[in-house]
Amino acid sequence: MSTGAISIVVVVAVVLAAALIIRVVRAGAGRKERALRRRFGPEYELNVAQHAGDTKAAERELEERLRLYGDLRTQPLSGELRERYVAEWAGMQEMFIESPEHAVTGADQLLARLAHDRGYPSGRYEEQVAALSVHHAEHVQGYRQIHDTAARARDGRADTEELREAVVHARPFFEELVRPPHHSATNRPETARQRDHGERRGEGGLRRWLPGTGTGHTRFGHTRKGGAW
Repeated sequence: MSTGAISIVVVVAVVLAAALIIRVVRAGAGRKERALRRRFGPEYELNVAQHAGDTKAAERELEERLRLYGDLRTQPLSGELRERYVAEWAGMQEMFIESPEHAVTGADQLLARLAHDRGYPSGRYEEQVAALSVHHAEHVQGYRQIHDTAARARDGRADTEELREAVVHARPFFEELVRPPHHSATNRPETARQRDHGERRGEGGLRRWLPGTGTGHTRFGHTRKGGAW
């Protein structure tokens, strides 16, 4: 084989090897992206947007959150503490009628305490939210929204509708954190017989206050003008 032919073979081999490496790298990157999307859901897209579309930077941040908080062991609430939080959240409903600003500020503080009692970091807000985003990616944005709105309310920069929306979006996050460990948002609706049995076991208190469960709950936040949460 001539020197020219050998050179051509070498070049072709290098090109094929480079193409193979690129395919392997892209496949690996695609698997990583899919895994992060499955884990973080809407938090993935939000983080990409916060990095001005820089997917790699966003994924590095999410991977760092997983490294720091992926193995975090949380703890369930005791029945007594759960009932206390549910009653306190419901109490914000009455407060909102007279003082929406204080109700939103109180709800924000309640969520911080609730996250702490579930075992999430509580030293810094940013650290707490990062940990929560790993385990509650579907709803953690509601916590961010009410926290930011509470800060605006303290400065007198939030109107009533903004305050109302903040609580509406925070409520699923509250429900997820306060839900008993054997309950799931994807559980099938319970039958009347199961509901009656649960109430006989003393579970009626939580059911009465959580939206969408049972028949005696109170909806959070009716305003004087008739607007509902």
